[in-house]
Amino acid sequence: MPEFDLDSFKKTWQEQPVQPKYDDKEILQMLNRKSRNYIKYIFWISVVEFLFFSVLGLFYLFPEEESDSFRKMLERLGAQEAPEVENNFGHAYLAIKVLSLLITAYFVLKFYQNYRRIKIEENLKGLITRIIKFKTTVNAFILISIVLLLIFTFVLTAFIFYTLNSQNIQPSGSNLTIIIVGIVVSTLLGISMIWLYYRLVYGTIIKKLDKNLKQLKEIDSQES
Repeated sequence: MPEFDLDSFKKTWQEQPVQPKYDDKEILQMLNRKSRNYIKYIFWISVVEFLFFSVLGLFYLFPEEESDSFRKMLERLGAQEAPEVENNFGHAYLAIKVLSLLITAYFVLKFYQNYRRIKIEENLKGLITRIIKFKTTVNAFILISIVLLLIFTFVLTAFIFYTLNSQNIQPSGSNLTIIIVGIVVSTLLGISMIWLYYRLVYGTIIKKLDKNLKQLKEIDSQES
């Protein structure tokens, strides 16, 4: 009986060709399914956001709190009560709020359409294109959220200076500085909170989607 050589056996075993566990078609289907699920998660998150802000908007349908804050800023700058200006500011604030809800509803629809359009049987290039378009849509949603905040800041500042100019008021330097610094700081804080929220919630899912996209491109390069 020949002597058993362990080293020779290990070498022979290591030289055996390793059969891949999955072929490219199966990997593509798994990546497709994962990508579809990630898009579904973002869709449901956006639905929750829309419902949350819609319900919140019902409680603040008449923006009295914002008008009070606007009035207090004017008083601090030495301006008299201006009911007409305050009323117009309230209308502008309500318009921005409604616009924000409409934009969110639009993106909810876009996310849903992206989710529905990704099919398990879809070809590789089509899947890559849809994922890239979806990422662009998410980035646009984040950017527009920040732009809306900047628009609100611009409207608030414009109404303040309009009121001061119409009443021929020259506020003291310290009061004006406090108001301007307060507006700038609150705006930067708002932008930071929006960025942090989307970074944590949407960014985590987008990173996983990016990983899928990288793998899909590798498969595509092998097939080319």
